[in-house]
Amino acid sequence: MKGIEAIDALKRKFSVTTDKALAAKLGISIQAVRNWTKRSNVTSRQFAGLIDSSTRAARKDAQTNALRPVVEFFKIDRDESSLKKKRMLFRAEDGHKKTHPYLFGLMNELKNNHGIYIFFDSRGQAIYAGKARFQSLWIEMTAAFNRNRGEVQGIKRVNHPTHRVSYKTSDEKTRQIVERAVPLHELAIYFSAYRVDDAMINKLEALLVRSFANNLLNKRMEKF
Repeated sequence: MKGIEAIDALKRKFSVTTDKALAAKLGISIQAVRNWTKRSNVTSRQFAGLIDSSTRAARKDAQTNALRPVVEFFKIDRDESSLKKKRMLFRAEDGHKKTHPYLFGLMNELKNNHGIYIFFDSRGQAIYAGKARFQSLWIEMTAAFNRNRGEVQGIKRVNHPTHRVSYKTSDEKTRQIVERAVPLHELAIYFSAYRVDDAMINKLEALLVRSFANNLLNKRMEKF
């Protein structure tokens, strides 16, 4: 086999068109790719060396890109949506209703990536961990933030009247302290989010849930 034939076949296999892109896939320099195209005959030893270099490059790429922080301990704004049906994590606008470059960039990252996320309370302790594998981090995190979790997630509260009635002291009206179910947005103050390779998402979520087993509000104990 000629060197140019091997390079063309590898470009088709990796779905790349340039020497630079192929060099990155193979873990060699651009000049090395060009040197390959000049070889009149490729030996089995040379081809084996190329495969070994490609394997090491793939391993390094996986280690570098399989897990990447998107944002850590970001303070939640808890703004209402335009329809006032749910709480948003934050808006991509500043106080003057103009696009905020940092918030806009962060929102896009959450909308365009899958991965895992953690919500924290005001003390910075983890209270909920989840995954976004089939939908974006933004969609999954917003859903979890607003989800009614019933008896799984409750705190002690007093049910005060919400309609227009006169105030009464405790001598006139006893209001019992009871366990009340609350959505996550009443407890979460910060969140962290990580872009994760799809093949690793389930395992990493399971690790998080099991690592924080006594802290999280998660109902289900994930299995490896």
